[in-house]
Amino acid sequence: MAASYLALLALALLLLPVLLLGLWKRGRQTGRARHVVVVVLGDVGRSPRMQYHALSLAQSGFSVTLLGFYNSKPRDELLKSDRIQIVKLTDLQGLGAGPRILQYGVKVVFQAVYLLWKMMCTDPAAYVFLQNPPGLPAIAVCWFVGCICGSKLVIDWHNYGYSIMGLVHGPRHPIVLLAKWYEKFFGRLSHLNLCVTNAMREDLAENWCVRAETLYDKPASFFKETPLDLQHELFMRLSRTYSPFQSCSEPSDPGTERSAFTERDCQSGVVRRLHGRPALLVSSTSWTEFEQQALTGDNLPSLVCVITGKGPLREHYRHLISQKHLQHVQFCTPWLEAEDYPLLLGSADLGVCLHMSSSGLDLPMKVVDMFGCSLPVCAVNFKCLHELVKHGENGLVFKDAEELAAQLQMLFSKFPDPAGKLSQFRKKLQESEQLRWDESWKQTVLPLVTHK
Repeated sequence: MAASYLALLALALLLLPVLLLGLWKRGRQTGRARHVVVVVLGDVGRSPRMQYHALSLAQSGFSVTLLGFYNSKPRDELLKSDRIQIVKLTDLQGLGAGPRILQYGVKVVFQAVYLLWKMMCTDPAAYVFLQNPPGLPAIAVCWFVGCICGSKLVIDWHNYGYSIMGLVHGPRHPIVLLAKWYEKFFGRLSHLNLCVTNAMREDLAENWCVRAETLYDKPASFFKETPLDLQHELFMRLSRTYSPFQSCSEPSDPGTERSAFTERDCQSGVVRRLHGRPALLVSSTSWTEFEQQALTGDNLPSLVCVITGKGPLREHYRHLISQKHLQHVQFCTPWLEAEDYPLLLGSADLGVCLHMSSSGLDLPMKVVDMFGCSLPVCAVNFKCLHELVKHGENGLVFKDAEELAAQLQMLFSKFPDPAGKLSQFRKKLQESEQLRWDESWKQTVLPLVTHK
């Protein structure tokens, strides 16, 4: 009993300076109404939606403090904006001893104290925008800071953190059930909520008592079809490192520069696509398990499969791919700069999405980016994918490797046939009036944060 009282006393002494600082900051009203804190308890460079939030807020006249891990480079627009300040967070490393649940507990406590300290050191803000997941311990910390500093908490629900944990531990594991209770309890304390699908909005309302506005992921303005000259420049850059982008034969004219897909007359600067070029397939994946079948048969082109992204299984699959000896299919696993990724999507012939939702309520943002580039997509099916991919209209939906292989053979038959299904999908995407992120954000979010 005495130990419990001592622990409570120590906690009170720890929080007292924070409370006093918060009360002092709450009295500082100057500039708070036009300042927003955006929190990503993850890699800022791999959190495009939160980067877009920060840019949209800045473009709407707010000053923005963006807190997050800095493992990969954010977009240049973010770095160059004089209205956005990035505060780098440090992750706790080197917890290799003790039970896994103890390591996780220590990490959560460290992140809570560290995030609290970082947020209390920032200027007073009218709103705190938080990405969830990960929400443990960020939701509680951001709510607590809002209570003592007078900030309103806005949670952007991308998925449920507990459902992702359930993939590892199982849905009935005590730590998963605790995470679910935590997410529900503190999620209800937010002032405003955004989510990525109507299905998630309905689930939040029915099962969580949380009212949210659907803000679909939309492509940013830089996701568009890549002009042929820029395609050639990208292919030549990649060919210096990745053999699938290298030309199979040297041009007879020394004044011609050639990649596997294009060639440029160095004197006139004219770029053209090569006759008989391979088809370029792009898949953005988190390196979960999948099968890829080789394509063989009449009227089918050679295929270059570019698989972007990184994750714990990346090297495992690179090793598996290196052991295959396929005649018609080449694989390439580059890590692209942020500015090169839209150029690649805008140069590709087909996108493949292997995203499987842990909750069945979120949508793959990579497909949104592909559609922004008028790139047709084959996507693995799950519960609410129909909110984005319309089977037979803007792409195809598949359930397993065999169905995907059949779709690829159908789409690439007689490639590049302007009358083929692949060209029809691209034409529909080109003709559709796609709403971009900036317009969607101004319609949905801006009224919420400027409402008096």
